[in-house]
Amino acid sequence: MPLPAVPTQVAVQMIMPFEYLDHTADVCLRGTGETVEEAFCEAARALFNLMVDLERVAPKRSQRVSLFAERLDLLLVEWLSELLGQKDLTDLFLSRFHVDIRQGKDGFHLEGEGWGEPLDPPRHRVKLEVKGVTYSGLHVAHEGKIWIAQCVVDI
Repeated sequence: MPLPAVPTQVAVQMIMPFEYLDHTADVCLRGTGETVEEAFCEAARALFNLMVDLERVAPKRSQRVSLFAERLDLLLVEWLSELLGQKDLTDLFLSRFHVDIRQGKDGFHLEGEGWGEPLDPPRHRVKLEVKGVTYSGLHVAHEGKIWIAQCVVDI
């Protein structure tokens, strides 16, 4: 699926909060941010943007999430999988996110919240169905001045 070109300015480097990378069968999504929390939030936005037009999803209701994983990259899969599962259970499509990630001696803990509203197909402009989050292409790291959180999702 070709992506639209993004205009850039010569003097300013643009950092996209989220983007999609080439992948043969599914979609590799990438969230970026100045903090790991921002990158996780942008990865969640990328996930829901695959399914609906985020600009049309109002933050009317919230969904809280509390998760644990031994590694930071595994926490990303847990986070996105939990959001996808909650979407399937509640029909709540999320467009805004906040997370707090803490490292303990046993691993990483995430307390998060997403805001959105139930699906309204004509207004939200339904796009793709995301079936699941995979470990393929999994990468969470601090690179230069930004954090990257990416993985492949099954569509």
